[in-house]
Amino acid sequence: MPGNAEYKLICALTLCTLLSGCTVGPQYQRPETPKPSRFTETPLVEKTVSSQGPGGNAQTFYLNSQVPAKWWELFHSPSLTKLINEAFINNPTIGAAKAALKVAQENYRAQAGTYLYPQLDLALGAQREQMAGAGFGNENASPSIFNLFNSQVNVSYNVDLFGKNRSDLAGLCAQIDYQRYQLEAAYLTLAANIVTTAITEASLLKQIKVAKDIIALEEKVLDISKKQFFYGGTSRTVVLTQETQLAQSKTVLPPLEKNLAQTRHSLAALIGSVPSQSDIPAINLDEITLPEEVPVSLPSQLVEQRPDIRAAEALVKQANAQIGVATANLLPQITLSGFYGWQANQLDLLYNPNTLIWNFASAVTQPIFHGGALLAQRRQAIAAFEQAKYQYQQTVLLAFQNVADSLRAIEFDAKALNAQTEAVNSAKELYDISTKQYELGAINYLALLIVQRSYNTAVLSQVQAQEKRYTDTAALFQALGGGWWHSPLQGEKPHG
Repeated sequence: MPGNAEYKLICALTLCTLLSGCTVGPQYQRPETPKPSRFTETPLVEKTVSSQGPGGNAQTFYLNSQVPAKWWELFHSPSLTKLINEAFINNPTIGAAKAALKVAQENYRAQAGTYLYPQLDLALGAQREQMAGAGFGNENASPSIFNLFNSQVNVSYNVDLFGKNRSDLAGLCAQIDYQRYQLEAAYLTLAANIVTTAITEASLLKQIKVAKDIIALEEKVLDISKKQFFYGGTSRTVVLTQETQLAQSKTVLPPLEKNLAQTRHSLAALIGSVPSQSDIPAINLDEITLPEEVPVSLPSQLVEQRPDIRAAEALVKQANAQIGVATANLLPQITLSGFYGWQANQLDLLYNPNTLIWNFASAVTQPIFHGGALLAQRRQAIAAFEQAKYQYQQTVLLAFQNVADSLRAIEFDAKALNAQTEAVNSAKELYDISTKQYELGAINYLALLIVQRSYNTAVLSQVQAQEKRYTDTAALFQALGGGWWHSPLQGEKPHG
């Protein structure tokens, strides 16, 4: 049955726990953020314009809708989905973000074990010692040899009277949230990068095909020019001019092929592979489906959906908690400690009631003069909180800008592709007519050359306009937060 000393120790620790509920730090409040009724300056169109050909379908904006967690599947490209799934497994950035989250979680657990509970340690000791007689005031006495055995439990506890430890734990908890949102942001950014990079690759492949078709057409025109020159129907200057035009058109291919190679290298790195060992399938731009239904969440939901905003808010919470820590440092710190055990000079007598030993001690430390350091630390914590608050607000503003930019880009991308498609159709019709007229000698080469250049430019611009519709749609899904909150991909859910 416990003795009086044990009861005193238990009661003291219980009192410490009850006192630990008091905190002196400020209560956290989310910083003020804009609350607009819509993302764009003027009302958004319900549906974009459409155009003929791949990627020309109209897109409808569905307001107050949620972006799905796997938003990239809206493009209906199995190859694209496969690349993203592979990247989620192998990309080192994801692995690093997971490890950072684990570090934050374990750091919290380690500090919680120190702050919230008494520290108990079992100590066992055995000692054999010889003492000279001089130590007892008798130099002629024979040396004394004796043994000393001890067994005790040491207990210590820091009383969190003003909430310093709890404020520190609140900051560590906010760090867990921050790393969790950083992990979600890493998933979102990786998926968006793969989508845009793969679309860029598909666009480059199509541009290369178009460039080769143009070169083939110009070679055909050159053959006709040479025949006309042979029969005296045209001058040598016309042939040389066409040869020059053909050579200039061929100069377009190397930069496109270089960009294609570098894009595939980037894609290999994104999926966690080296270029020489990656097996990335070529994605045809015309096989990617442009999402016709575009979900757009409410502006009021953006601060809850963007992982970068939530991460910035976690830093505000952490800074707020540090004000509590700095404030508590100005106030008394109380430490309780004690031990309970046995001590004997013979091992078989170690746990005899007469060998019982115990101790209970308390200490109070009140800072008095530190050269203004503690006050400066508190002012620094307050300033750091203000900095984190303004950075959070700036993150929110940039997020609203990202969404507004993407929405308008989608609207105007559709108009641009429609205009480019009309330009291509007209240029193609004119080019076909002009080519036949040139073959018959109805028009001179200069007129054909002007038409030819217009058509070449229109075709390449059409492919680039088609690419923009895809990439800007992906950018909108990323700007809206990517739907990560529907289905957490990895790790524990954030605190708070």
